[in-house]
Amino acid sequence: MENNFSQHIEDIAKRLGISQRSTEKTAGLLASGATVPFIARYRKEMTGSLDEVQITEIRDLLSRLEDLDKRRESILASIEEQGLLSGELKAQILAAGSMSELEDLYLPYRPKRKTRASIARERGLEPLAKYIMAQGIGDPEQRAEDFIDPSKDVESAADALAGARDIIAEWVNEDSRTRSQLRRLTEREGQIESRVAKGKEKEGEKYASWFEWTENASKAPSHRILAMFRGENEGFLKIRIAPDEDTAYLILEKQYLKNEGLCAEQVRMAIRDSYKRLLHPSLETELRNNLKEKADRKAIEVFGNNLRQLLLTPPLGQKRILAIDPGFRSGCKVVCLDEEGQLLHNETIYPHPPVGQSGAAMAKIHALVQAYRIDAIAIGNGTAGRETENLVKRIRFDREVIAVMVNESGASVYSASDLAREEFPDYDVTVRGAVSIGRRLADPLAELVKIDPKSIGVGQYQHDVDQKLLKQALDDVVVSCVNAVGVEINTASKQLLQYVSGIGPALAESIINHRKSHGPIPSRKALHDIPRLGAKAFEQSAGFIRVSQSENPLDKSAVHPESYPIVEKMAADLGCSVPELMQNKSLRQQIDLQKYISNNTGLPTLTDIMQELDRPGRDPRKSFDIFSFDQSIKTIEDLREGMVLPGIVTNIVAFGAFVDIGLHNDGLVHISHLANRFVKDPAELVQLNQKVMVKVLSVDVERKRIALSMKEAES
Repeated sequence: MENNFSQHIEDIAKRLGISQRSTEKTAGLLASGATVPFIARYRKEMTGSLDEVQITEIRDLLSRLEDLDKRRESILASIEEQGLLSGELKAQILAAGSMSELEDLYLPYRPKRKTRASIARERGLEPLAKYIMAQGIGDPEQRAEDFIDPSKDVESAADALAGARDIIAEWVNEDSRTRSQLRRLTEREGQIESRVAKGKEKEGEKYASWFEWTENASKAPSHRILAMFRGENEGFLKIRIAPDEDTAYLILEKQYLKNEGLCAEQVRMAIRDSYKRLLHPSLETELRNNLKEKADRKAIEVFGNNLRQLLLTPPLGQKRILAIDPGFRSGCKVVCLDEEGQLLHNETIYPHPPVGQSGAAMAKIHALVQAYRIDAIAIGNGTAGRETENLVKRIRFDREVIAVMVNESGASVYSASDLAREEFPDYDVTVRGAVSIGRRLADPLAELVKIDPKSIGVGQYQHDVDQKLLKQALDDVVVSCVNAVGVEINTASKQLLQYVSGIGPALAESIINHRKSHGPIPSRKALHDIPRLGAKAFEQSAGFIRVSQSENPLDKSAVHPESYPIVEKMAADLGCSVPELMQNKSLRQQIDLQKYISNNTGLPTLTDIMQELDRPGRDPRKSFDIFSFDQSIKTIEDLREGMVLPGIVTNIVAFGAFVDIGLHNDGLVHISHLANRFVKDPAELVQLNQKVMVKVLSVDVERKRIALSMKEAES
């Protein structure tokens, strides 16, 4: 709406604690088609150096406020069409700041199906309802006799009074002040009660913790809310959310009762009926939706943080890799990959029972390492993974070859995908899965972008949360990670390219086709030759694309082409070439950045340029390091309470972290055992793939549950 944009900017700025100018400039950039990574990296002067999180929050809040405006317009049009839009009501609707406030104002005017109140009105009982609501000194029962009309199904005074109360109940339900007061009570004091569904005690045993559970709904952690709602959806639990009923009645009586007369007693009956039949069910549904949305957002946030850490796992780099997808009965699929991840060889070995050809398998691996000059061995961490790792570590190679366990979660999803079939049409799913495992070791980001993030296995309740919100959040994370690392234009897959700022699936396909037709892209400038890659796409993408073969060294860096003239001027002022400037630190130290500040370029951009000249195309990921599990632990039966073991964090949830200690089942470090202090959020303390020491607290062999502690391991 006309004047709402300025108000939205002001509201968002206050909510996020940033300046209105930064908010407005960011909103303008987003509206022009600029991506979050581009704005955060290359438009710092305009936004006041807002980061990606802040820019994303502005984008999402603007979207929500736009949805609110659309609903506001729809409501105004509907009421106006009914001829009931007064100036006061219009002002209230225009001032409404939330969807619930809007819907409360609209409720009396919303087209309704037939209700008990509408039937009572059809029977002519509204005057009686108004008489009772006035709460005069008369006798309502005596007055009700005037409304007896068998032709309208009003057979008695009792029938007339019941119909009048139905009308009053609807008035109470549709009063925005009443709903607002009871909404606050429900949100603040509503208790969520979970009970086992009748006859489901045994079948729903996994939800036994919530068979008799009550707590304040507003204080219930998100993971518990989602667990109870899942139990309800599966038919094992019955959930009810309500504040103290007597407190609700007191609020209603204070608002509606004027005295203790006979009419007031009829009003009391009506407001109690209104609460039980109309208000509470409506507000409970609303609160359920709010709790679910809040829990969804928290679960999605945890999932997103985990995904970011996984995508930014340190890469081994361009090495020759032998990858093994382990198995028992079906054998271990072995593939050999070159430095670019291309498949050179594949075959199957059978080192484990029931075949048990361990000697032949070891000899074969040794021969393949020699024949293909292998630098590293990647072993999937699924079935038979630990046994295969032990086998590989018994082999004596002629030179140093590292062996690394790789998280294979989602590899089977990739191997059965259309993409995998397109890439390896002549090989079965086992070969494709092994290739994925090997590539994950070389470059986790480049390989994991080929898989639906939901299938990677680093979240919780991902199938229960709002799928639209989940997709948006996870796409944001992938886009952020891909652009933070940068993409080599001549080797990147279509799946990786599509996440580059300004590219998308269609342009990614166009780039791949251009490479096939014309060979390697020689420079960033040559991006202009790619069909459909116009000026806007070039602006958004160029800084995140690397062209290692380019003659211009800046094409290998994160310096945006729009800033090349600045670097060239710096070099000219120092009497050197751009390559010399990039290679000579002493030359760079002579630069006075203040000389290069202009209307379009400020100190933040100049500082970023200098950092890139120091380390062109720097990778934000940490360097790769080798990790080994305790070789004495082979099965869960080998664990003993008190053991201190090395492990890797595989998943972070709201109530703790799961840690792989080299077995098929991860152990849980509950949030209370993460540190010798209170921990509000596990993500404050641990990261995905972090190497940690843990102490075994307890082992449940039958249920395959392992309780671990990090604080015990510290002490």
